[in-house]
Amino acid sequence: MPIRRASISLKREPALIARRVILHNEKLVYVLIANKKFEYADGRSKIVYIGTTEKGGARIAQSVAARSRAILELRGVTEFEARTITCKPRQRVKMWYKLERALLLSFKEKFGEVPRCNIQGKNILEVDEFNYFSKPRLKRILEDLS
Repeated sequence: MPIRRASISLKREPALIARRVILHNEKLVYVLIANKKFEYADGRSKIVYIGTTEKGGARIAQSVAARSRAILELRGVTEFEARTITCKPRQRVKMWYKLERALLLSFKEKFGEVPRCNIQGKNILEVDEFNYFSKPRLKRILEDLS
């Protein structure tokens, strides 16, 4: 009896797209954004995760892979994207780390809690992050991404 062959299907939509933009800065902040808005304590946003990396695009891809199940299992989410946020470096200051903290603080201030998939930042307290970044600019970025 011949073995029945399995059918193969090619999905039309790409599973992952990588762009050159992630090569320019190794140390950056990335934001994972779902295709629908979620209720937070003080508003609604598509942002589900804010993270940082010293290792560039490879770390973003690892984060997407690690969080994809948790994000895609959220009700109504069929896709999400990763966006990068960068700033100019300064000597003796981990600017990417300060930027991540400033974004988490701004998100928490605007929406009442940190993004859904963030564990880090739930009890975050302001130190000197807003000495480096403008609060209105951070809020505009969050609004654009939300």
